[in-house]
Amino acid sequence: MPKTARERLAQILSDVEADGADSAMLRLPGSVLALEVDGVGPVQVPIRAAQAKQLMAAGRPAGYGRGAQTLNDTSVRDTWEIAPDRVSLGGPSWQACLDAALEQFGEELGLPEGTWLTAGLHSMLVYGKGQFFLPHQDSEKHAEMVATLVVMLPSVHTGGELVVDDSGSEQVYLGSRDDLVLVAFYADRRHEVRPVRSGYRVSLTFNLLLNRPDGTPETGGRAAGAASCIKEHFETRAVSPYGGADLGVPLRLAFLLDHEYTEGGLAAGLLKGADAHRVAVLQDAARQAGCESMLALAEIKETWDVLPDEYAGPGSWYGADGSYFDGEEAPDDDFEGGFDPDADDSEGGAHQLNSLIEGEISLGWWIGTDGSGAETIQLPLGDYEVCMVTPTESITPYETEFEGYMGNYGNTLDRWYRRAAMVMWPREKAFAARAEAGSAWAMQTLLDRIDAGELEGARADAASLKPFWTNLAVDVFAPALQVAAALEDAAMAHMVAAPFRLQLLTADHAPLLAALAKAYGDQWTLELVGHWHSPNRSARLDLSSWIVESLLPLCQKQHQCGAGPVSDGLAELAWESVRSGLEAAIGHKHPGRRREYLGDLGEPLARTLEAASGELGAAIAEFLQPLGGAAVELLVPVLRALRLPPTPAVLAIANNCRERLSLLAGQPARTADDWSIAWTGCGCGLCDRLAGFLSAPTEHTHEWPLATPGRQHVHQQIDASGLPLRHATRRKGRPYTLVLEKTDELFRHEDEMLRKAQADFAWLMETFG
Repeated sequence: MPKTARERLAQILSDVEADGADSAMLRLPGSVLALEVDGVGPVQVPIRAAQAKQLMAAGRPAGYGRGAQTLNDTSVRDTWEIAPDRVSLGGPSWQACLDAALEQFGEELGLPEGTWLTAGLHSMLVYGKGQFFLPHQDSEKHAEMVATLVVMLPSVHTGGELVVDDSGSEQVYLGSRDDLVLVAFYADRRHEVRPVRSGYRVSLTFNLLLNRPDGTPETGGRAAGAASCIKEHFETRAVSPYGGADLGVPLRLAFLLDHEYTEGGLAAGLLKGADAHRVAVLQDAARQAGCESMLALAEIKETWDVLPDEYAGPGSWYGADGSYFDGEEAPDDDFEGGFDPDADDSEGGAHQLNSLIEGEISLGWWIGTDGSGAETIQLPLGDYEVCMVTPTESITPYETEFEGYMGNYGNTLDRWYRRAAMVMWPREKAFAARAEAGSAWAMQTLLDRIDAGELEGARADAASLKPFWTNLAVDVFAPALQVAAALEDAAMAHMVAAPFRLQLLTADHAPLLAALAKAYGDQWTLELVGHWHSPNRSARLDLSSWIVESLLPLCQKQHQCGAGPVSDGLAELAWESVRSGLEAAIGHKHPGRRREYLGDLGEPLARTLEAASGELGAAIAEFLQPLGGAAVELLVPVLRALRLPPTPAVLAIANNCRERLSLLAGQPARTADDWSIAWTGCGCGLCDRLAGFLSAPTEHTHEWPLATPGRQHVHQQIDASGLPLRHATRRKGRPYTLVLEKTDELFRHEDEMLRKAQADFAWLMETFG
């Protein structure tokens, strides 16, 4: 079967090597370095126990970073650290030896030709017996940082090996009694310091910064072949491997790099090893193929089927190897949790990858290859859009999660990775390719084109958004409304402004809504707002929080902008939402829950009344008039929540509430011998008998032989209605007996409700007269 363009491109780039490794080591005589520490004085090598203890006393326990936090946990990192400003390095030949070592490391790590490294001291570390640092990864502390240098000072000790993970294989570096052992490795390589078994291990750590002249590495003759593959990729329709569905012509091509990068490192163009050379080839090839390109950060998740333990050979474990960010480095680095490779099955221990079940790749941030246009994005990639030389599964994941056999599927392992990528697309499709990332960039580009008088071109670009213009970030909302108003095309404007939720709308957007109403009319704008809350856009979300926080200031601002009809429409939409909640709450049989639900609607209804026109306010007051006794449970919270002077509708509601409260507050208290409870069930014979017992003023208990289905029905009715009854089953005889007993809660509740009605009535008279 012929190879695809992506496969041939990967083959071309697989030959682009940097002739370098991910780590390198060299030795220098211990005498070349003169070392002095504040509070300790000159440090003699090889370092002996007495002086190592002095260094420990001068230091502090080293922490590690986890996000923005600095943590101290000796089960993760157990060592002593001395800050760099207390350490002095010297010696007649030290700097010359260091410069020569850095030049050699640059060559061995395969850094681009013409670049060079400089070193900045980061810390001094002292490990005693049993001390260690679990597998971790050094963050890039400076924009120019690409690697870490560890200088192990001469001392007599065993253990304390520095182990660097080189894409799954271990490079182990030991200290020396007489020599300085210098180890440099890329900052994204996971590494650990194994426990010291005897003696003391003392090291210096440096940040290695990449310096480079202007220009890009030489690409040789590979760019032309790569350009041919790129052109073919964008001219060939992709086919799904599952069923052969036509996926159309790809819009982009993402080449995954081998190393991890931070935003700062990628923005500075500090590419490592073969990545630098391959990106140089791709940049040249993209230009030849008429494509634009960006550098991006990718998040990858793979779910694998794994074989049981009996299939796993020695050393076949894999995972995030403990994955603690920060290295022999400062405690301000980022920590990434992982798992112990010696863990049991529940932690994802020894298993062998069998087959890939599914994989997800998404881009979360990108920047132009020239350092411009940095942007947070959200862009999933299909397999047919991705190319790589190094398979993701051969890279160490930063996190794993194992799930054993569950009965309907086998053992699975989820693995998460971070990789960088170079993303390309044809120049003529640049707008759609960038816009699909859900970025505000697309909206600003359209506005710029419109401002430049290129309205037709802006409409054509806007039309290209339609296939993917969904699930947009919040920061796109306002620009999208601006663009919609400026397009002067009602259908196109609706497409651009439609994929948002009503809850995003605030008073700040009032001028934008007014501009839409001016451009396309009030009815068009109200239909757009209704679409933002329409039931066919998945389930409607509760508007209560939006009504309380945003409705009134939004409507007030709409009136100021001359868009009164839009304001009225927003208030009507809010009332529709509140009324739906009222109808559901009033019909609730449980009195306690009904009061709770109605009380929760008090403030949303108050804000709706304040935003409503006179006509809508009158309609709301009319709706509330016949609600019965439950109305008080709603109306008092509404009236207490009002902030603006009362309108005629509010006064009508207050009068309605006053009449009902007057009746409630004037009722006599229940007498001590009255146990009657008014209740209506579902109308069945069982509920009729229960209602008869409840309504009897002198009956306190009732024993009722009843089969299981009947007992279950009665239990459910009592619980659903919140009746003040104890109800239990006496399991003797056949059928069992249902024992019902009225409780004192009947009296306590009515006393409480009477006192509340009296207090509410007094407040209402004082407030509304």
